Parts: sequence; C-alpha cells; structure tokens
Amino acid sequence: MDELGGRIRTLLDTSPVFDGHNDLPWEARRRVAYDWSRLDLAAGGLPTHTDLPRLRAGGVGAQFWSVFVPADLAGDAAVAATLEQVDAVHAMVARYPEHLALATSRADVERAWGARRIASLMGAEGGHSIDSSLGTLRMLYSLGVRYLTLTHNDNVPWADSATDEPVLGGLSAFGHEVVREMNRLGMLVDLSHVSQDTMHDALDTARAPVVFSHSSARTVCDHPRNVPDDVLERLPLNGGVCMVAFVPKFVSQAVREWDLVAADVAAAQGISSTDIVAYTEFTAEYRRGHPSPAATVADVVAHCEHVREVAGIEHVGLGGDYDGVDLQPEGLEDVSGYPRLLAALAERGWSDADLARLASGNAMRALGDAEDAAAGIAADRGPSLARIEDLDGSPAPF
Repeated sequence: MDELGGRIRTLLDTSPVFDGHNDLPWEARRRVAYDWSRLDLAAGGLPTHTDLPRLRAGGVGAQFWSVFVPADLAGDAAVAATLEQVDAVHAMVARYPEHLALATSRADVERAWGARRIASLMGAEGGHSIDSSLGTLRMLYSLGVRYLTLTHNDNVPWADSATDEPVLGGLSAFGHEVVREMNRLGMLVDLSHVSQDTMHDALDTARAPVVFSHSSARTVCDHPRNVPDDVLERLPLNGGVCMVAFVPKFVSQAVREWDLVAADVAAAQGISSTDIVAYTEFTAEYRRGHPSPAATVADVVAHCEHVREVAGIEHVGLGGDYDGVDLQPEGLEDVSGYPRLLAALAERGWSDADLARLASGNAMRALGDAEDAAAGIAADRGPSLARIEDLDGSPAPF
C-alpha cells in the first residue's frame, strides 16, 4: 500500500463511511425473494454491488439500507411491500451479527463502530410507502426507519416529484404536516427525488436538518434529480447534508445526454424512464447497440467539490445508490470503491478533517441534530392526528 493509500485506510479506521442509500434489500427481493441463504453476503463475489467483504474493503461503517418499493405499488400494497423490506433488513442483520448491527440513533452507530460492526439503518424511499397516513409513518419509525424520501419518481398526493409533472407546486398542507411530524419523531426528511419547489417548501417548514440521501449537484450535471444551487445555499442555515450520489447519469453530463436520447427511444416503445424495472431492462439492451459514455471518479469528485463550495464542508456526504442502478462509474463499480474517491479528493487538497466530515462526520451530526430537535419539539406537540382529507380535501388524481 502506498503512502496515500495508507493515509486513507488510517482515516477510515476512525471515520468510516456513512453512506446514505443502498438498494440491496430490493435486489434481494428481486433475485432471491429475501432468502439470504441464497444471497450469502459473507461469501463475497456476488452479482450485486454489495457484499460484506466489499463493504469492509470500502471502509463502510454505517449504511442506510433503502426499504424501497416502486411507485407503481400504491395504497395497502405499497405499505405491505415496505413492511416486507423492513423485515428483510432485520433478517439480514440477524443473519450476520458479527458484521452488522441494527442502528436507530447516533449512539447506536457509535456502539456499532466500537464493536467493529457496520451500523445498519433504514430509509423508506417514497411517500407512497405511508399511503398518506401519519399513523403508518409513526409505525415505520417504531420499526426502525429513520428517514423518509418524500417522493420517488412519481408525485404523491401531498408532494411533487422531480421527475413528474408538477401538480401542487411543492408540498400540500398535508405535506407540510408530514414534515412537521417527521421532525417531531426525529426521522430525517429526505429530499432526494423531490421537485425544486418541494425542496424549498420542506426547508421552509423543517425544524431539523434535512438530507439528500443520494443526489448530486445540478450545476455540474443538469439532471432534475440533482440539487440546484439555490437549495444548496440554504443547507447551512438548516444544518442539512447533500449526500452525493454516484449514478452515472447524475454525475456525468455526457451520460445524462445519452440517457435523454435513450429515454426518447424508450418512450416511443411505451416505456417510461421513471419505470425503474422496465427502463433498466430497456437501457441494458439499448446500450448494446448504443454504448454509453463512461462516468468516472473524477465526475464524482467534481460534485463533491461543488457541494463543498456552495453549501460548505459541513454539508456534504456520500450516498452511492449501489444496487439501485445497473452501472456505476469506473473506479466506483461497487462498495469497495470509496477509498479511491477519498484518495482522489486528497490529491485535490482535501484535508483529513474535511475527508472525515464527508465520509461520516456530517451524516452523524445531522442524525444527532434531528434527535435533539425531536426532543424539543415533543415538548410542544404530541402525535399529529391530521388526515389528508382534513387538510387538503379530496386528494388530487394520480
């Protein structure tokens, strides 16, 4: 190991990576119907981006596992599938107790690190998972879910998505109440996937740090899933963190432009680019005859540096989105790649203190600040009994 490699490994021993988003639970559902004996994470060499040997090699010490369900599930079906995802994470952690530890707080993460285990937190990806019910939101919190992404690729009745046609112009009255209730619980408000107006509305209401669990900088790559500068500029006052995603079409403008063409071809065949399953299958085939440009570590470096420049070093983190897409940048193909990114940033002059904030310090601070805010908010208000029909009237058609 060279001098820089040794420096990064020493850094990761004390400041391991706290990644904001990994879709392994959905991959386990899709590949093996949650049978962890058929997807043995300890064995290594899996067809997924993620397994335990590669997590260790990547210096990962804490992971938000996404308990994602696609937006074409709605109502009771979405809630049931989300509960199955939560159950799968609990089962995964129970299967590998020497490697993984369930975590629901900053203190839990610190205890996991002390025991040399990977702290395993959960984040629900998409407001459709709660079926416009604050009671369901609270029950997900009770089961250990510590963030909710307000939308996925489609609007929900109370919030506009970044990749759907705007209906509300941000959050509805009930959407603001969802943010307030999440703050009361100590559940992080995740603004990845939401529209720019929804971002601003949530920041207007939030009394605790927000996160972007897996989003990059829109100025560097013009994709609606990325965060515009006027939102990044608000993070210091809020205390929030933009956890830079590695997804090639989010970090490389060349890949973004390739994807726009692919999306048009898919649309002509009746396939929407927001349909995760169908569009992923389409692009895998389309790529054979129309090779995509490659994203690189340097592309991700550019996003980390832009977020640091606009929001500040205390507001940038990492959210790789592994196992949520089919391909990742060269050099970051799987979860073992984080040291390469940190080394590239070190070569750009990032100090060890800055790298430690990026790797996990900022995520840990936001998690703890949300817990602290919840303690104060709980003194002012109890659980909200608001219903969407009370605040918004009849839900908008979706």
